Amino acid sequence: MKLYPAIDLKDNQCVRLRQGRFDDVTIYSHDPVETARRFVQDGATAIHVVDLDAAMTGEPVNLPSIRKIIAAVDVPVQVGGGIRTIERAATLLGLGVDRIIVGTVAVTQPQLFKQLVRRYPGQVIVSVDAMNGKVATLGWQQVSGIDSIAFCQDLEREGAQTIIYTDISKDGMMEGTDIGIYASLVEQTNLEIIASGGISSLKDLVNLKQAGVTGAIIGKALYEGVFSLKEALKC
Repeated sequence: MKLYPAIDLKDNQCVRLRQGRFDDVTIYSHDPVETARRFVQDGATAIHVVDLDAAMTGEPVNLPSIRKIIAAVDVPVQVGGGIRTIERAATLLGLGVDRIIVGTVAVTQPQLFKQLVRRYPGQVIVSVDAMNGKVATLGWQQVSGIDSIAFCQDLEREGAQTIIYTDISKDGMMEGTDIGIYASLVEQTNLEIIASGGISSLKDLVNLKQAGVTGAIIGKALYEGVFSLKEALKC
């Protein structure tokens, strides 16, 4: 299982949200580039970056920081947030982003999603963000009536290879993660599954690995010092 330390960007600062709420923001660093460097020094083999402003408004406010992070580290960087056009995808991949992460378009613009998957095979991850088992969109601001597991199965049929599955109710809450949903996804799909949201202990990581997921994104637990990236990797 691969670990992805997370850098969530808002106004070119490294922040965390609670349950995706933009009115509940904690700033952890004014220098996201240095944060990325520190993660790599501690052993990270990939970095997960989300442009929160772009997820909310579609405007790539944090592009300068993304560009600097890519230049500063020698590991793959995957980026999500507000990627709703071919042009935005091309811009990020042109900067050297390893994989782009799309969410809303997979729900609201299935034809565009298919086009992205065909144009950039192996470089498109789908972020499936769910609240109470239903898919959320637009930076988690809207919850649809779409069943999340059925949606993941549809994505696989359309050519998706990797998903990031986030339980919004767990994100940023430090209450542990829902192992059951990940076990169900592993059992009911052939997708590569990256877990996200609520990871608050080394035991969570062990349980996720035993459930069969291929990766885990760690955010608040690292920033709050619950455990270090070195400890997580060793675990």
